[in-house]
Amino acid sequence: MILFVDSLTVIDFSYLCNQRGAVGESWIVDLTLHGQLNDESMVLDFALVKKQIKRIIDDTIDHKLAIAKGLNGTVDMKDGRVELDYQFGQGDQSHHLAMSAPEQAVCLLEGDKVDEQSVIEFLKSVIMAQMPENVKDIGIELRPEQAESFYYHYSHGLKKHDGNCQRIIHGHRSQIGVFVDGMKHPRLQKQWASKWQDIYLGTEEDIVTPQQLRNVQAHEGDVCFAYDATQGYFELAISAKRCDILPCDTTVECIAEYLAQQIKLESANREIMVKAYEGVGKGAIAYA
Repeated sequence: MILFVDSLTVIDFSYLCNQRGAVGESWIVDLTLHGQLNDESMVLDFALVKKQIKRIIDDTIDHKLAIAKGLNGTVDMKDGRVELDYQFGQGDQSHHLAMSAPEQAVCLLEGDKVDEQSVIEFLKSVIMAQMPENVKDIGIELRPEQAESFYYHYSHGLKKHDGNCQRIIHGHRSQIGVFVDGMKHPRLQKQWASKWQDIYLGTEEDIVTPQQLRNVQAHEGDVCFAYDATQGYFELAISAKRCDILPCDTTVECIAEYLAQQIKLESANREIMVKAYEGVGKGAIAYA
Protein backbone atom coordinates (compact mmCIF):
# COMPACT_ATOMS: atom_id res chain seq x y z
CA MET A 1 0.00 0.00 0.00
CA ILE A 2 1.21 3.49 -0.84
CA LEU A 3 0.19 6.63 1.02
CA PHE A 4 0.92 9.99 -0.60
CA VAL A 5 0.99 13.58 0.59
CA ASP A 6 1.65 16.25 -2.03
CA SER A 7 3.12 19.58 -0.95
CA LEU A 8 3.79 18.33 2.57
CA THR A 9 6.06 21.28 3.29
CA VAL A 10 8.53 23.68 1.71
CA ILE A 11 12.25 23.58 2.47
CA ASP A 12 13.72 27.09 2.53
CA PHE A 13 17.48 26.81 2.95
CA SER A 14 20.85 27.63 1.42
CA TYR A 15 23.56 25.29 0.23
CA LEU A 16 27.20 25.76 -0.67
CA CYS A 17 28.23 25.17 -4.27
CA ASN A 18 31.86 25.05 -5.37
CA GLN A 19 30.95 27.15 -8.42
CA ARG A 20 28.10 29.42 -7.30
CA GLY A 21 28.80 29.97 -3.61
CA ALA A 22 25.88 30.21 -1.19
CA VAL A 23 22.72 29.38 -3.12
CA GLY A 24 19.31 30.12 -1.61
CA GLU A 25 16.74 27.46 -2.49
CA SER A 26 13.06 26.66 -1.92
CA TRP A 27 11.83 23.14 -2.69
CA ILE A 28 8.31 21.79 -2.32
CA VAL A 29 8.31 18.34 -0.71
CA ASP A 30 6.05 15.56 -2.04
CA LEU A 31 6.05 12.36 0.02
CA THR A 32 4.97 8.74 -0.42
CA LEU A 33 5.02 6.04 2.27
CA HIS A 34 5.20 2.38 1.26
CA GLY A 35 4.15 -0.27 3.75
CA GLN A 36 1.56 -2.51 5.34
CA LEU A 37 -1.63 -1.48 7.07
CA ASN A 38 -1.38 -1.13 10.84
CA ASP A 39 -4.00 -2.00 13.46
CA GLU A 40 -5.92 1.13 12.49
CA SER A 41 -6.00 -0.03 8.82
CA MET A 42 -3.61 2.77 7.89
CA VAL A 43 -0.04 2.97 6.68
CA LEU A 44 0.33 6.04 8.89
CA ASP A 45 -2.19 8.54 10.21
CA PHE A 46 -2.20 11.66 8.01
CA ALA A 47 -2.00 13.75 11.18
CA LEU A 48 1.33 12.10 12.01
CA VAL A 49 2.60 12.53 8.47
CA LYS A 50 1.79 16.22 8.50
CA LYS A 51 3.14 16.83 12.00
CA GLN A 52 5.85 14.27 12.71
CA ILE A 53 7.48 13.98 9.29
CA LYS A 54 7.17 17.69 8.59
CA ARG A 55 8.84 18.37 11.95
CA ILE A 56 11.69 15.99 11.12
CA ILE A 57 12.28 17.74 7.80
CA ASP A 58 12.06 21.20 9.36
CA ASP A 59 14.46 20.28 12.17
CA THR A 60 16.91 18.60 9.80
CA ILE A 61 17.44 21.08 6.96
CA ASP A 62 14.88 23.89 6.83
CA HIS A 63 16.37 27.38 7.34
CA LYS A 64 19.86 25.91 7.53
CA LEU A 65 23.03 25.99 5.44
CA ALA A 66 23.58 22.60 3.78
CA ILE A 67 27.22 21.64 3.31
CA ALA A 68 28.57 18.64 1.40
CA LYS A 69 31.80 16.91 2.39
CA GLY A 70 33.19 17.66 -1.08
CA LEU A 71 33.41 21.35 -0.27
CA ASN A 72 36.44 23.34 -1.50
CA GLY A 73 37.43 24.31 2.02
CA THR A 74 37.28 23.34 5.68
CA VAL A 75 34.42 22.71 8.10
CA ASP A 76 35.16 22.26 11.81
CA MET A 77 32.51 21.26 14.33
CA LYS A 78 33.43 21.63 17.99
CA ASP A 79 32.00 22.89 21.26
CA GLY A 80 28.57 23.33 19.71
CA ARG A 81 29.78 25.60 16.92
CA VAL A 82 30.70 25.30 13.25
CA GLU A 83 33.63 27.12 11.66
CA LEU A 84 33.60 27.25 7.85
CA ASP A 85 36.12 28.62 5.36
CA TYR A 86 36.04 27.98 1.62
CA GLN A 87 36.66 29.26 -1.88
CA PHE A 88 34.20 29.05 -4.76
CA GLY A 89 34.33 29.88 -8.44
CA GLN A 90 37.41 29.80 -10.64
CA GLY A 91 40.16 32.12 -11.83
CA ASP A 92 39.17 35.77 -11.88
CA GLN A 93 35.75 34.71 -10.57
CA SER A 94 37.15 33.02 -7.47
CA HIS A 95 35.54 34.22 -4.23
CA HIS A 96 35.80 33.65 -0.49
CA LEU A 97 33.23 32.83 2.17
CA ALA A 98 33.80 32.12 5.86
CA MET A 99 31.23 31.65 8.61
CA SER A 100 31.09 30.98 12.34
CA ALA A 101 27.75 29.97 13.84
CA PRO A 102 26.01 27.65 16.31
CA GLU A 103 26.04 24.10 14.92
CA GLN A 104 22.23 24.03 14.57
CA ALA A 105 22.62 26.52 11.72
CA VAL A 106 24.13 23.90 9.38
CA CYS A 107 23.30 20.51 7.90
CA LEU A 108 26.16 18.24 6.82
CA LEU A 109 25.60 15.87 3.88
CA GLU A 110 27.61 13.02 2.44
CA GLY A 111 28.92 13.28 -1.11
CA ASP A 112 30.63 15.85 -3.27
CA LYS A 113 27.74 18.28 -3.73
CA VAL A 114 24.32 19.30 -2.51
CA ASP A 115 21.57 18.59 -5.03
CA GLU A 116 18.07 17.11 -5.06
CA GLN A 117 19.31 13.53 -4.92
CA SER A 118 21.77 14.02 -2.08
CA VAL A 119 19.12 15.85 -0.03
CA ILE A 120 16.54 13.13 -0.77
CA GLU A 121 18.90 10.37 0.36
CA PHE A 122 19.79 12.30 3.50
CA LEU A 123 16.16 12.99 4.42
CA LYS A 124 15.13 9.37 3.76
CA SER A 125 17.78 8.08 6.15
CA VAL A 126 16.68 10.47 8.90
CA ILE A 127 12.93 9.92 8.43
CA MET A 128 13.04 6.11 8.09
CA ALA A 129 14.89 5.84 11.40
CA GLN A 130 11.81 7.28 13.11
CA MET A 131 9.06 5.40 11.26
CA PRO A 132 7.02 2.48 12.68
CA GLU A 133 7.86 -1.07 11.53
CA ASN A 134 4.97 -1.30 9.07
CA VAL A 135 6.46 1.54 6.96
CA LYS A 136 8.98 -0.21 4.73
CA ASP A 137 10.12 2.63 2.49
CA ILE A 138 9.46 6.25 1.66
CA GLY A 139 9.66 8.23 -1.54
CA ILE A 140 10.54 11.92 -1.64
CA GLU A 141 10.29 14.34 -4.53
CA LEU A 142 11.77 17.83 -4.27
CA ARG A 143 10.54 20.36 -6.82
CA PRO A 144 10.72 24.12 -7.26
CA GLU A 145 7.62 26.23 -7.60
CA GLN A 146 6.48 26.60 -11.19
CA ALA A 147 7.68 30.09 -12.02
CA GLU A 148 5.32 32.61 -13.55
CA SER A 149 7.94 35.34 -13.45
CA PHE A 150 11.72 35.79 -13.22
CA TYR A 151 13.27 34.55 -9.99
CA TYR A 152 16.52 34.74 -8.08
CA HIS A 153 18.33 32.73 -5.40
CA TYR A 154 19.34 34.71 -2.32
CA SER A 155 20.74 34.09 1.15
CA HIS A 156 20.46 36.28 4.23
CA GLY A 157 20.17 36.32 8.01
CA LEU A 158 17.73 38.19 10.26
CA LYS A 159 19.29 38.84 13.66
CA LYS A 160 16.05 40.26 15.11
CA HIS A 161 14.00 37.16 14.30
CA ASP A 162 13.14 34.92 17.24
CA GLY A 163 13.02 31.79 15.06
CA ASN A 164 15.35 30.12 12.61
CA CYS A 165 15.48 33.07 10.20
CA GLN A 166 18.19 34.52 12.44
CA ARG A 167 20.69 31.99 11.04
CA ILE A 168 23.17 34.06 9.09
CA ILE A 169 23.16 31.98 5.89
CA HIS A 170 19.78 30.57 4.93
CA GLY A 171 17.84 31.43 1.83
CA HIS A 172 15.10 31.17 -0.72
CA ARG A 173 14.36 30.80 -4.41
CA SER A 174 12.04 33.72 -5.01
CA GLN A 175 10.02 35.16 -7.84
CA ILE A 176 9.81 38.90 -8.34
CA GLY A 177 6.99 40.92 -9.85
CA VAL A 178 7.46 44.52 -10.97
CA PHE A 179 4.55 46.64 -12.18
CA VAL A 180 4.77 50.17 -13.65
CA ASP A 181 1.49 52.08 -13.74
CA GLY A 182 -0.33 48.79 -13.18
CA MET A 183 1.38 46.95 -16.06
CA LYS A 184 3.78 44.04 -15.57
CA HIS A 185 7.32 45.05 -16.51
CA PRO A 186 9.34 41.97 -17.58
CA ARG A 187 12.52 43.94 -18.31
CA LEU A 188 12.76 45.25 -14.74
CA GLN A 189 11.87 41.84 -13.33
CA LYS A 190 14.68 40.26 -15.33
CA GLN A 191 17.10 43.07 -14.44
CA TRP A 192 16.71 42.58 -10.69
CA ALA A 193 16.52 38.79 -10.87
CA SER A 194 19.83 38.80 -12.77
CA LYS A 195 21.42 41.33 -10.41
CA TRP A 196 20.51 39.26 -7.36
CA GLN A 197 21.14 35.77 -8.73
CA ASP A 198 22.97 33.78 -6.01
CA ILE A 199 23.38 36.95 -3.95
CA TYR A 200 23.92 37.41 -0.25
CA LEU A 201 21.71 40.25 1.00
CA GLY A 202 23.33 41.88 3.99
CA THR A 203 22.04 44.53 6.40
CA GLU A 204 24.17 47.65 6.70
CA GLU A 205 23.93 47.83 10.50
CA ASP A 206 25.37 44.29 10.81
CA ILE A 207 28.65 45.21 9.08
CA VAL A 208 31.81 45.04 11.19
CA THR A 209 35.50 45.51 10.44
CA PRO A 210 37.72 42.45 9.90
CA GLN A 211 39.45 43.29 13.19
CA GLN A 212 36.14 42.96 15.06
CA LEU A 213 35.63 39.34 13.98
CA ARG A 214 36.28 36.82 16.76
CA ASN A 215 36.38 33.51 14.88
CA VAL A 216 36.46 34.17 11.13
CA GLN A 217 39.46 35.19 9.05
CA ALA A 218 38.48 37.71 6.39
CA HIS A 219 40.25 37.98 3.03
CA GLU A 220 41.00 41.16 1.13
CA GLY A 221 37.84 42.37 -0.57
CA ASP A 222 35.48 40.71 1.91
CA VAL A 223 32.52 42.34 3.61
CA CYS A 224 32.19 41.24 7.24
CA PHE A 225 29.03 40.80 9.30
CA ALA A 226 28.52 39.81 12.93
CA TYR A 227 25.63 39.79 15.37
CA ASP A 228 24.24 38.22 18.52
CA ALA A 229 20.83 36.59 18.29
CA THR A 230 18.76 34.36 20.54
CA GLN A 231 20.35 31.18 19.12
CA GLY A 232 23.89 32.51 19.61
CA TYR A 233 26.66 34.50 17.97
CA PHE A 234 27.05 34.61 14.17
CA GLU A 235 29.86 35.83 11.91
CA LEU A 236 30.28 35.98 8.15
CA ALA A 237 32.97 37.20 5.76
CA ILE A 238 32.10 37.09 2.06
CA SER A 239 33.54 38.59 -1.12
CA ALA A 240 31.98 42.00 -1.69
CA LYS A 241 31.25 41.09 -5.31
CA ARG A 242 28.84 38.38 -4.15
CA CYS A 243 26.72 40.44 -1.78
CA ASP A 244 24.49 43.51 -1.83
CA ILE A 245 24.17 45.73 1.21
CA LEU A 246 20.70 47.05 2.06
CA PRO A 247 20.12 50.04 4.38
CA CYS A 248 17.41 48.03 6.13
CA ASP A 249 16.66 44.56 7.41
CA THR A 250 16.32 41.89 4.73
CA THR A 251 12.83 40.73 5.58
CA VAL A 252 10.67 40.27 2.50
CA GLU A 253 8.69 43.35 3.53
CA CYS A 254 11.86 45.47 3.54
CA ILE A 255 13.11 43.87 0.31
CA ALA A 256 9.84 44.77 -1.45
CA GLU A 257 9.99 48.35 -0.18
CA TYR A 258 13.67 48.72 -1.09
CA LEU A 259 13.10 47.46 -4.64
CA ALA A 260 10.11 49.75 -5.13
CA GLN A 261 12.12 52.76 -3.99
CA GLN A 262 15.11 51.88 -6.19
CA ILE A 263 12.92 51.45 -9.26
CA LYS A 264 11.09 54.69 -8.44
CA LEU A 265 14.40 56.58 -8.73
CA GLU A 266 14.41 55.83 -12.46
CA SER A 267 10.67 56.38 -12.96
CA ALA A 268 9.82 59.34 -10.76
CA ASN A 269 6.47 60.08 -12.40
CA ARG A 270 5.25 56.49 -12.56
CA GLU A 271 3.47 54.35 -9.98
CA ILE A 272 5.65 51.39 -8.99
CA MET A 273 4.43 48.19 -7.40
CA VAL A 274 6.78 45.38 -6.38
CA LYS A 275 5.53 41.93 -5.46
CA ALA A 276 8.46 40.23 -3.74
CA TYR A 277 8.28 36.57 -2.81
CA GLU A 278 9.96 34.76 0.05
CA GLY A 279 10.18 31.23 -1.27
CA VAL A 280 6.87 29.64 -2.29
CA GLY A 281 3.46 31.27 -2.18
CA LYS A 282 4.19 34.06 0.28
CA GLY A 283 5.75 37.49 0.27
CA ALA A 284 5.06 41.21 0.42
CA ILE A 285 3.78 44.01 -1.83
CA ALA A 286 5.15 47.55 -1.77
CA TYR A 287 4.25 50.72 -3.67
CA ALA A 288 6.32 53.78 -4.52
